[in-house]
Amino acid sequence: MIFETHAHYDDEAFDEDRETLLSSMQQNDIEYIVNVGSNLKSTQQSIALADKYPFIYAAAGVHPSETVELDDEKFTRLHKLCQNRKVVAVGETGLDYYWDEPSRDVQKYWFERQIKLAAELKKPLIIHSRDAAQDTYEIMKSNNASETGGVIHCYSYSAELALEFVRMGFYIGIGGVVTFKNGKKMKETVEAVPIEKILLETDSPYLAPEPNRGKRNSSLNIPFIAQKIAEIKGISYEDTIRITSENAKRMYRIDQE
Repeated sequence: MIFETHAHYDDEAFDEDRETLLSSMQQNDIEYIVNVGSNLKSTQQSIALADKYPFIYAAAGVHPSETVELDDEKFTRLHKLCQNRKVVAVGETGLDYYWDEPSRDVQKYWFERQIKLAAELKKPLIIHSRDAAQDTYEIMKSNNASETGGVIHCYSYSAELALEFVRMGFYIGIGGVVTFKNGKKMKETVEAVPIEKILLETDSPYLAPEPNRGKRNSSLNIPFIAQKIAEIKGISYEDTIRITSENAKRMYRIDQE
């Protein structure tokens, strides 16, 4: 059974068929889904989905591009949301330098606060990092992110840096880009990183894999991602699904009690 470690089913892209789609997951071998918050509103929606569907868990966090909404009062609200029984991680948090706003200082401040929040609550981190490799690594290191561990979601940097994150106790999230013809760096990363440190994710509704590239993504596309990983690693599709699912359960501490 497949563990989808990162999706956004609260997104408006699913408004027309959310219930039908989610109700079909388990018959399509999707055992668990973690729905990931990107701001306070989507965190609350993620928790609502997790409350409704036993196989869905939530992550509570504020994406770097949304950090402009935060202040101390709202961070206190986030802290409370993180304590919900079905919240299994803090995130997604991190740095995104693709856009000029919010400022880098604002992003760094709230990234550090969310790392400390994860440490306080003993929950893993879901880290988003785009065009910010060095700052992400340095902030994680200086704030002892290795204490909680977690995942570098939708990984996009070099294989060498991926191994540094692995040494820090983090998993590497692999999604649809690994199936793209121009996904050379991602393929090199999958080759270099041990299968025991890889997680499957879609980032739905974004980044659908081949042959559905450009369409709305969903967890039903994970077999295309797993098949490509299996091919790169020279192992069976079944072993890829089994090992990555065990990895996710270990990281999110699900079925581990």
